[in-house]
Amino acid sequence: MAVVASAEAGLNAIRKGATIVQLRAPDLTARQLEAEANALVPKASVPVVVSSRCDVALAAGAAGVNLPERDIRVAEARTLMGQRLVGRSVHSIESAVAAEREGADYVIFGPVWPSPSHPEEKPQGIQALAEVACAVRIPVLAIGGVTSERVEECARAGAAGYAAITLFR
Repeated sequence: MAVVASAEAGLNAIRKGATIVQLRAPDLTARQLEAEANALVPKASVPVVVSSRCDVALAAGAAGVNLPERDIRVAEARTLMGQRLVGRSVHSIESAVAAEREGADYVIFGPVWPSPSHPEEKPQGIQALAEVACAVRIPVLAIGGVTSERVEECARAGAAGYAAITLFR
């Protein structure tokens, strides 16, 4: 999963091999985010999820939404999103289990390693990733400091995939 802040970056990430794109641009207004989503979704050859904004995801016809832990509950998002994807970014086993119980389709766990995009977050480590992957039946994506050299390590720990910002730039 490529985590991008614009339609242009999303299309570039797809050209670099991203199999899903998360549009995450917390500094944009809802109207600006919708414009980026409307520019990306119709041109994307892979599913696009919008971070945190069910309304924008629905308005743009996105494949779904990814919710930070501090966001609305997965169950409420599921009511709004219907059969579209609902993911949750988590930082603990407990949060991953709760997201699965509420109906999340996947979780993004991390940061696994130090991350330049979230320097304030304490790295959880590869063992914690493995524990989360064992604790839930839904796919777990690793995030935070994931490099091309670390992708295999994530897979060995049980991650179904990974999410990254800098890897797709």
